[in-house]
Amino acid sequence: MVEVIAYSAEKHKEWDAFIDVSKNGTFMLKRGYVEYHSDRFTDFSLMFYDEGKLVAVMPASLHGDEVRSHGGLTYGGIISDHRMTTKKMLSVFDALTSYLKENNIKKLLYKRVPSVYHTYPADEDLYVLFINEAKLIRRDMSTAVYLPNRIKLSKGKKWGISRAKQGGVIVKKFDDFDLFIEKENEVLKERHNTQAVHTGAELKLLSERFPDNIALYGAFLNDEFLAGTLVFVTPTVAHTQYITTTEKGRDMFAFDFLGNELISNVYADKIWFDFGISTENGGMVLNEGLCQQKETFGGRSIVYDFYELEIK
Repeated sequence: MVEVIAYSAEKHKEWDAFIDVSKNGTFMLKRGYVEYHSDRFTDFSLMFYDEGKLVAVMPASLHGDEVRSHGGLTYGGIISDHRMTTKKMLSVFDALTSYLKENNIKKLLYKRVPSVYHTYPADEDLYVLFINEAKLIRRDMSTAVYLPNRIKLSKGKKWGISRAKQGGVIVKKFDDFDLFIEKENEVLKERHNTQAVHTGAELKLLSERFPDNIALYGAFLNDEFLAGTLVFVTPTVAHTQYITTTEKGRDMFAFDFLGNELISNVYADKIWFDFGISTENGGMVLNEGLCQQKETFGGRSIVYDFYELEIK
């Protein structure tokens, strides 16, 4: 019988060690990342044991009588290792729903880890969500390049890359997170009247906690910043968490050059290069221009799914 235990600080090492050997976990689901904004969320993370052995974890936060997996993360859901079978997942989910009911939770919002981040097949949760009549309530569309067999660049993209190179644009790793977020927020305010979820200080903190997983790259003309992107790196994916370009950078096709350099050289050993979502309004509106820009690098669609389960 599967036992559910609420996560507590003394379980930190056990949790992180399990993420390291899981088939669908990433550094973003380790406690050092989950808890960097703990002041904004009430943690409700759970651990699942079968005969005393940890078989799954679920990062989660509490929002009234609703549990989200996790409110502050792009994805979450039930994380398992290679020992997880469909039958065992059914038991894990039964234990989960019983635990939520006992704690007067009325609804579960389940943000599933996209399959490109899996290091081994891990769709047991999809089947169990279906069996339990969970509803797909949101689907964000992202654009990813399959690096082992990359689609050729468009002619326009090749021209832009050449133009930037001839203009003296260079690509380098840098660590001025405040400058990057300042430029990002300028673009977000102008185009969407919003701002980045992270601050420069938060990104610096996270990069120090996960130096092998978070990197900042920019395109520069001499020392002038033209374009940049924050890259989150997992065993299978290099993911652009933010992308920003200055007006001069757009004129010089700086991100064309930067993106191609990251795909072709810096992260060529990965399976996927994920540019992130191009959807708005809960996935219902496609930003066609943004999507097309990513597709010209050779990217094609993957989805980030959100499920809702009524706890009865």
